[in-house]
Amino acid sequence: MAIRPILPYPHPGLSEICAPVTAFDDHMQELVTDLIDTMRAAPGVGITAAHIGVKQRVFVLELTPGTVLTYINPEIISQSPQTMRHVEGSVSMPGFTDEVERPSGIEVRFQDVSGAEHSQTAEGFHAICIQHEIDQLDGIFWLKRLSKLKRDRLVKKWEKSRKP
Repeated sequence: MAIRPILPYPHPGLSEICAPVTAFDDHMQELVTDLIDTMRAAPGVGITAAHIGVKQRVFVLELTPGTVLTYINPEIISQSPQTMRHVEGSVSMPGFTDEVERPSGIEVRFQDVSGAEHSQTAEGFHAICIQHEIDQLDGIFWLKRLSKLKRDRLVKKWEKSRKP
């Protein structure tokens, strides 16, 4: 329905913890539709409500073109001891990426737009994306998963790129 402005890093809103969703109504459906439109325009494979300044625990993923997955009030209930490294980035910091290590498999519990509860097992890239977006809902920007040295270098490049 609408492409919304994305908060750029280091906007303070990206460090805030999002509140659980309690109303599964037309406003929620509109938010999800706006998230999809905004994610596709960015472009990206995932976006949280926090990225557009809405402090609710909602995110969408589109790992396969045309197949959007919606997660409301997501919670990781288990994770594998095995880890994997994957290059991550953010719609709030376009063009900047680095490798992050996370559990390679998870089980997540969440609700859909109607409020129905689901659980799902995810592996590989799908698991990485869910963890990345849940971090953002918890106010943990992906850079915090990097070593201080890598983070400082990336932030310095980002800041330099933003100067006119």
